[in-house]
Amino acid sequence: MAVEHPAPVTPGGDQSRIHDIGYRGYDGPRLGRAYARRSLYSQSLRGAYGLGRSAKSKVLPILLFAVMCVPAAIMVAVAVATKAHELPLAHAYTRYALVMQAVISLYVAAQAPTAVSRDLRFKTIPLYFSRPIETVDYVLAKFAALASALLILTGAPLIVLYAGSLLAKMGFAHQSKQFGQGLVTVLLLSLLFAGIGLVIAAITPRRGFGIAAVIAVLVISYGAVSTLQAIADAQGSSGAVPWIGLFSPVTLIDGIQSALLGGGSNFPGGVGPSTGQGVVYLLVVAGLIAACHGLLVRRYKKVGL
Repeated sequence: MAVEHPAPVTPGGDQSRIHDIGYRGYDGPRLGRAYARRSLYSQSLRGAYGLGRSAKSKVLPILLFAVMCVPAAIMVAVAVATKAHELPLAHAYTRYALVMQAVISLYVAAQAPTAVSRDLRFKTIPLYFSRPIETVDYVLAKFAALASALLILTGAPLIVLYAGSLLAKMGFAHQSKQFGQGLVTVLLLSLLFAGIGLVIAAITPRRGFGIAAVIAVLVISYGAVSTLQAIADAQGSSGAVPWIGLFSPVTLIDGIQSALLGGGSNFPGGVGPSTGQGVVYLLVVAGLIAACHGLLVRRYKKVGL
């Protein structure tokens, strides 16, 4: 007959035990930085149109997308009904985004703070950088996501115009060339606006301040530069008009499309930049995009500590 012995009692009555509750180490595939970067990019791109978020978050981006596309559809309908040989808007592919720049600016003002302000406000940035993602990966994913969202916003109307022009039996080669030039225009605009919007939004964790600051930079700068250009043209200093255009994101894109992509100029008096000045515009845009990326990396190196 077995005799049970009482468990020994340690001094002080310590009855602590170590229990194995089944935690196991991860032995699956390590997907690494590239997978994390792609995941953050796709999540941010979906968020730019409210996908995966509440219904309220979808209203504004979808509404702005519709506002961008409806005028293009109307232009196509008019061209098809009248059997026109050209679209109603001259240089439509390269100028369409500039005509609708107020809608694009509003979209950037709404979505740039959404992309970065939450992470700053809730101080989740260090969690991203714990592993395996790094600062440059975070910045690249957010930058690419907002630029892609803007490219969708600005490129979709061009696709509508292009499909409509082919439906109206306009010249295929001519329309294809202009469509390609328009895509280059909206690609540069998307990269520039995304960079500027993210840099401004990354300064403050408060979404409302970010929205106001983005609108101020994009809209007020355009109004100020356009006013100065009009004054210079009225005083007979038409040579200064293209150089003044270097100080606004919208006029920078306008100068590039008119000088290098065969578009029409919206500058006062129709005095657009020359080809040489257009190259300067392009270099300034490239420099601004690179500077925005650098400023974002520097900013997130600080807040990620």
